[in-house]
Amino acid sequence: MLRSFTAIIDTGSFTAAADRLHMTQSTISQQLARLEESVGQQLVQRNARPVLATAAGERLIGYARRILLLEQEAQAVLGDPVGAQSLRIGLPEDLVTDEMTSVFRTSTRMHRNVRLDITTGLSRALAERYRGGELDIVVVKESNASADCRASFPETMAWFESQENAGKWTDPLPLVTFAPGGLYREAMFDRIERERRRWYIAFSGSSLPSVLAGVQAGLGLSMLPVIATKGRGLQVYQPFGSAPPMVVSLYTWEKTGPTAELAEQMTTVLENRFYAS
Repeated sequence: MLRSFTAIIDTGSFTAAADRLHMTQSTISQQLARLEESVGQQLVQRNARPVLATAAGERLIGYARRILLLEQEAQAVLGDPVGAQSLRIGLPEDLVTDEMTSVFRTSTRMHRNVRLDITTGLSRALAERYRGGELDIVVVKESNASADCRASFPETMAWFESQENAGKWTDPLPLVTFAPGGLYREAMFDRIERERRRWYIAFSGSSLPSVLAGVQAGLGLSMLPVIATKGRGLQVYQPFGSAPPMVVSLYTWEKTGPTAELAEQMTTVLENRFYAS
């Protein structure tokens, strides 16, 4: 109705408006009549030559053009598949490296219809979401990889203390840990218990950067990935030394398509990270 109305005003003729819109003149007249009935006012002076807008029509014509323009924009947006498909990825925060985000950028440029929804968090929570079908690709840290993992890599672990604030630690030992539910946290407790040492939590962080900062500040000892401590002012706590490695595993359900391609590229990043180190 708005398109018929604007065509009448633009051409000044019902006949010319019908030709422009590839409709019959009677259809154009019906559309205008329906619009006038909808707004409750006469919109054009039918007896004028050329056909002119009434005062009400003059007020409406600007809105009509804007509405039609918005319609065209909406059709263009919906017709463009960019970002229409969600690819859900979960991984630990410390693995969102420059190399990994570069892979994400390349993937979105190659597949404009795909948008990446990235979630970071603790491995157990990410694994549960993946098994529940909430994630398409997941990278988790675990004691042992499951049989359905796409790839797995060893993560070298050790106990660390601050270089600047190193010294003889008191009894009980102060520990710098992750929040409850973290894999490193539980492994630390198991080791301390086997050593038959008394301990207490001096600092609990919600992320790897916060835990690293706590150890560097001399708040206590912590078991950490060796690769994550480089350049952080930490040193191996020799009485405990190294720890059993963790496993970094990548899982995905898809075997083909953009998801499988991205999983392969992420695998290469992880391979370079852990084997090169």
